[in-house]
Amino acid sequence: MSTTESTPLEIISAALRRERDRVGLSLTELAKRAGIAKSTLSQLESGAGNPSVETLWALAVALGVPFSRLVDPPRPQVRIVRAGQATFVRSEQSTYAAALLSSCPAGARRDLYLLELEPGGVRDAQAHIPGTVEHVVLTAGRMRVGPESNLVEIGPGDYVSFSGDVPHQYEALEPGTTAVLVMEHV
Repeated sequence: MSTTESTPLEIISAALRRERDRVGLSLTELAKRAGIAKSTLSQLESGAGNPSVETLWALAVALGVPFSRLVDPPRPQVRIVRAGQATFVRSEQSTYAAALLSSCPAGARRDLYLLELEPGGVRDAQAHIPGTVEHVVLTAGRMRVGPESNLVEIGPGDYVSFSGDVPHQYEALEPGTTAVLVMEHV
């Protein structure tokens, strides 16, 4: 199957097998490190299941790779994502969804996401790999964001940057809240 025909789950499945083999971990050991059931990991690697953003983040941290390495297909020279056509991964804990728009080419270390949030839930994000910095530009609505110990409220056009390698939160304060997130990995 060509890359253009690959489903998001097929991309995740291949990436998990590739990254687990790269670091030399068994299914059991990776599941243990990520805090998920071995059967869940086995299903994901076989192309079954419906992983939440929390499960994928936990696996990325356990593998020591950026989230994007698990969800981003190889890209053509010119890539466009039209409004409304991004593939979102949804949170189990809140009304939070993230769509990877761009990941780093070899040698670079930044990923670009479009976020959609609705009031009524808080996205509690675990610490990412050491050295991660998150940059957020709010495009619509209002949001409370940042490390749990230093949350800030931002409005349209505001920019905030914070350490992503500590527990942090995202919370929509108005319906239709959207933001662009650049995740930097050092």
